[in-house]
Amino acid sequence: MVFISDTHVPKRAHDLPDSLWDRIVTCDVVVHAGDWVDVALLDELERRARRLVGVHGNNDHGALRERLPEVARVELEGLRFAVVHETGEARGREERCAARFPDVDVLVFGHSHIPWDTTAATGLRLLNPGSPTDRRRQPHATYLTGTVDAGALTHLTLHRLPVRPPRR
Repeated sequence: MVFISDTHVPKRAHDLPDSLWDRIVTCDVVVHAGDWVDVALLDELERRARRLVGVHGNNDHGALRERLPEVARVELEGLRFAVVHETGEARGREERCAARFPDVDVLVFGHSHIPWDTTAATGLRLLNPGSPTDRRRQPHATYLTGTVDAGALTHLTLHRLPVRPPRR
């Protein structure tokens, strides 16, 4: 699996990094947690990915909002995922999300561009892959990969991408 969010193409970058496209075309599922900005990236991900699960974000309008839900849910090999763009402030996030998604094992979210991997007291795992194109105040642009096997998420890896100058 590949987890991405906050791609902001073409406003923050002309395209996704080549190394990320290489992962996308070889994995079974791509999860995008919103802020695509342009429907052309959605079209290209649908064309290249074997399976795509995505939601719209606060910077997505028009066709993106028409084609993508605010919340997506999918079960993969017995593991229940939800995807949403925004979860609110960091303080209290685990408790708030566990209450909102009591029937989910993993919640993937975006918006902050800050990688996040925590587990709520209920066992809900919260993941934010950061952004592969707009690192903001982070040292690197990032995305996540992982494997779902027998109802468990394993081999979760945060990938750091080379720093590129921002697109103006």
